[in-house]
Amino acid sequence: MIKQTEKWDYFEVVLKSEINGNPFIDIDLEANFTYQNRSLKVNGFYDGDNTFKLRFMPDTIGKWQYETRSNVDALNGIRGELECIAPSNDNHGPVRVIDSYHFAYEDGTPYHPVGTTCYVWNHQGDELEKKTIETLKDAPFNKMRMCVFPKRYRLNLNEPPLYPFEGEIKREYDESLIDSHNIEPPLDFWDLDRFNPQYFQKLEKHILDLQALGIEADLIIFHPYDFGAWGFDHLPAEVNDRYLKYLTARISAFRNVWWSFANEFDFMRHLDMSVWDHYFKVVQENDPYHHLRSIHNGHVFYDHTKPWVTHCSIQSGDFYKMPEWLLHYKKPVVVDECGYEGDIERAWGSLSAEAMVECFWLGFACGGYVGHGETYWNEEEILWWSKGGQLIGDSPARIAFLREIIEDVPQPGLSPFLPREERQTVMPDGAYKGMACGHKGEDYYFLYLARNQPRFRRFNLPEGSTYKIDIIDTWNMTIDRFADDAKGMVNVELPRKNYLAVRVVRN
Repeated sequence: MIKQTEKWDYFEVVLKSEINGNPFIDIDLEANFTYQNRSLKVNGFYDGDNTFKLRFMPDTIGKWQYETRSNVDALNGIRGELECIAPSNDNHGPVRVIDSYHFAYEDGTPYHPVGTTCYVWNHQGDELEKKTIETLKDAPFNKMRMCVFPKRYRLNLNEPPLYPFEGEIKREYDESLIDSHNIEPPLDFWDLDRFNPQYFQKLEKHILDLQALGIEADLIIFHPYDFGAWGFDHLPAEVNDRYLKYLTARISAFRNVWWSFANEFDFMRHLDMSVWDHYFKVVQENDPYHHLRSIHNGHVFYDHTKPWVTHCSIQSGDFYKMPEWLLHYKKPVVVDECGYEGDIERAWGSLSAEAMVECFWLGFACGGYVGHGETYWNEEEILWWSKGGQLIGDSPARIAFLREIIEDVPQPGLSPFLPREERQTVMPDGAYKGMACGHKGEDYYFLYLARNQPRFRRFNLPEGSTYKIDIIDTWNMTIDRFADDAKGMVNVELPRKNYLAVRVVRN
């Protein structure tokens, strides 16, 4: 009987063979999956216990055939087929870039990233990881930034339950190394020629846990927060290449995967730009499904115009530069890190809930997207930003309210107002560079009002149409109708309060 697999789900081939030598290095395994005149090459991987696997994500309904190729006779020339059937209602395929600045699932369903950061929630043990998943069920987020490797940092000093390579820690960690850079890595702990399959099985489980909740897994492949704990930030070049190929072979068939090549890549000072270019190319060549690819900055921006970058993942609090970034890179911009709602001693982790919510509205109004995080201190040192658990802040409910507003915008989403000399549409009066405002042609205008606004804003609406005008209280989550049939020059009177937005929609 032919196995049936949903379009954009994953089909798995499991092969058994006893191996002499190192199965991670000595064994080559791949398969060609064909549908009519199309063919896709898929790399296989070793999953421990004399088990090899190949995973494939079909994108066309119908019968597919496959045939393996390997340097081991027992794994070579194995043929089979699968029937790709229609996707279920919640399966919309991978997320893609559309219309230069926005996203949609592959079936055309709109997707607007409303993300959160939870760096190493997947390295905390079953109880806390389960609590994180339960929290996400009622949260507004549809994207999660998370690390493949464990992280060592303030408020995150515990050892993970598993490690990515065979081996074990042989000494205690010196916490005084935090904030040091370019520490000689203790790589003698590990057999870098052998991955730990259980580590990656756990990662896969959590990616699929997120998929079941409709959440994209924005996977951070490398990061600088090791500080001599394990040495995963200083792996030899050939090990990093092997890691990238192993990672893509294992999880690229999961439709909710995004590749984020690093968090604050420029803090890994021993790696120059050409190395990051190379890593992008390795993943691009080994991911047959072309998942989204980005890289996140500390102080220095990567060149997001490069063709292997699909969208900009930015750390910044200057949302008024959003139109400039969109114009320059001509790609979607996601400010994945603008700071976190919390009360720790670091400025980046002590935003008020009001400030966190305002970041979201500013980014949205300027034509981009924004990510959330939470860093409220507690005695157990279980902070959402690093370990997950529970959300206690006041911003998530208001981000959920904004998500409803975003998803009501004509597709594919807002465009920023361009500088005056490049404008190509009739603008509301006062909409200029330096204000948080966007539009969808002449059908929809949106203006977020920062604090200390005047008592009215004047809109010079396009001739020949009437518009509905709403005043949105972004903090109290209310929408009040100001006008149903506005036309021409309109003074929109504003209540004397902060955190307001004005929405203008053509009838």
